[in-house]
Amino acid sequence: MEALNAVLQQKIEVAPGLCIFRIAPLGWSLPDFRPGQYCPLGLPPSAPRVPYSEPPEKEGPADQLIKRPYSIASSSSQDSYLEFYIKMVPNGALTPRLFALKNGDRLWMREKVFGMFTLDDFPKDRNVIFFATGTGLSPYMSMLRSHLMADSGRKWAVVHGALNSWDLGYRDELVLMERFCSDFKYIPMISAPEKEPVPWHGHVGFLDLAWKMNYVDQAWGLKVTPENTVIFLCGHPMMVSGMEKLLIESGFTPHSKKTPGSVIKESFT
Repeated sequence: MEALNAVLQQKIEVAPGLCIFRIAPLGWSLPDFRPGQYCPLGLPPSAPRVPYSEPPEKEGPADQLIKRPYSIASSSSQDSYLEFYIKMVPNGALTPRLFALKNGDRLWMREKVFGMFTLDDFPKDRNVIFFATGTGLSPYMSMLRSHLMADSGRKWAVVHGALNSWDLGYRDELVLMERFCSDFKYIPMISAPEKEPVPWHGHVGFLDLAWKMNYVDQAWGLKVTPENTVIFLCGHPMMVSGMEKLLIESGFTPHSKKTPGSVIKESFT
């Protein structure tokens, strides 16, 4: 079994079942990475699970680490740790074990990063809209932290959907970004306002409504088109597939290395 080569430096609870993990390497240096990429994390099957988790659907071999890929949320200039925004899956194999970790506990982290869900393929004058549900926000935080203040000449928007306001991770940071950067707009949306202890005065509904109602056009004061904007999709698979269909109907095209387009999606967070 591979050695546990990293340490949990800090765990920040955002809401029940939602945490930010800052993980530092032990005895090796973090690789350079491009904002939007991901890194696998792992723990042995013998690692304890949180007591409120459910029995896992299946367990792997007892002599192999349980590994899963997670998008990096930290800036590409941060070289002492990698940050991850993770939702616990009660019957999952790995997340109940990750959530049982305490600061200072060891785990495994891959010494390489992967992924093509980046800004690399797009001109710097193309505006950018990030659509995310839940922890799909992770790669966008890395991109914003790395590029927002450095890339001038383009507009940015984050449209983040969650069940309730307390599930809107990084909300304070995104509000601060919007305050200090006139080219950035943050559009949070919730789908269960009736559960809010204090009345919610923001947008309500699912992310397709944000597109149909032209929320970003209104925030930017210009018409969003495939020629001036690239759109990123990350989060729940139903949101990703539904938004992709909607965008294609609006004239946007899927992006790939072989066939450049105006919509790029990530299938996990």
